[in-house]
Amino acid sequence: MISDTRRRMNGTKSSLGRWPKISNQPAMVVKVAQDSEELMKVFAVRAAVYMGEQGSPYAEEFDGNDYTATHVLGMVGDEPAAAMRIRYFADFVKIERMAVLKTYRKSGITPDVINFTIDLCRRKGYRKIYGHSQERLVPYWERHGFKSMNRPEFIFSDHRYVEIERNLEPDPDHISIQSGPMVIIRPEGEWHKPGVMDRSATRPPTNPTGDQ
Repeated sequence: MISDTRRRMNGTKSSLGRWPKISNQPAMVVKVAQDSEELMKVFAVRAAVYMGEQGSPYAEEFDGNDYTATHVLGMVGDEPAAAMRIRYFADFVKIERMAVLKTYRKSGITPDVINFTIDLCRRKGYRKIYGHSQERLVPYWERHGFKSMNRPEFIFSDHRYVEIERNLEPDPDHISIQSGPMVIIRPEGEWHKPGVMDRSATRPPTNPTGDQ
């Protein structure tokens, strides 16, 4: 089942100081970006990290693939904190553009975004995740089950990268043609709950443009 990942921050220290250990600590939420405002939050995180911190040119960060992808958004309270992009191919899924604002890198949002993304890919029935990791970050990805593909390193946007992969076991209830028409047309990542089309199915058909 894919749904919002929600939990409370545990008082870890950030550049803004230490979060108070009280009941109103900001919730961390991870979800699929589903509207233009949420997509703008994804883009804001990526611009801050890749363009602001790493000096990536605009055209290289926003590379023409954003409107052919699923975007995962991580929020801490009301603030966008992290993002990930997912693109789909015949027998593998590619994860990319993982970005976490510096303020939130010790908040726990990073593994939440990665785990949410892995679960989403399993729910869609994929058996392999492929990605590119900066060389220095390969040990971090290994802690999440990824491994280097031992292919030649390559360079883009002024950083050295290696290819990584992780094998998956699909969710036993992964989406397939057998899932049923109303499940398949539900919003991305929310196949477990009725959507707007389920509600429309409660109305009798009127066939306004068909023959009477």
